[in-house]
Amino acid sequence: MESCFRFVHMFYLLIVVNLISFIIFGLDKRKAIQHQRRISESFLLTVTFLGGTFGAVLAMLIFRHKVSKKSFLWKFGVVILIQLVVFYFLKEKFKISSFL
Repeated sequence: MESCFRFVHMFYLLIVVNLISFIIFGLDKRKAIQHQRRISESFLLTVTFLGGTFGAVLAMLIFRHKVSKKSFLWKFGVVILIQLVVFYFLKEKFKISSFL
């Protein structure tokens, strides 16, 4: 029961982080259109790394933001690979069940 409780909290946390990621990517696109000072790529990638991957991908597709920047897409891909490696090792260390 306790692990289910933790899973629910983690799920809610990921929803919030992805919502924030989506908003930040959308805000950066808006700033780009209005020729204002932009949000740095390193910050966008950091938010993505901290769990906002789905929000970032969704924002990139909906707002058509950063999808033609090959250097950003490479860095984005590296962030996703790092996340997968970290998740794998955490899964092994804490014996998380296979459905996660």
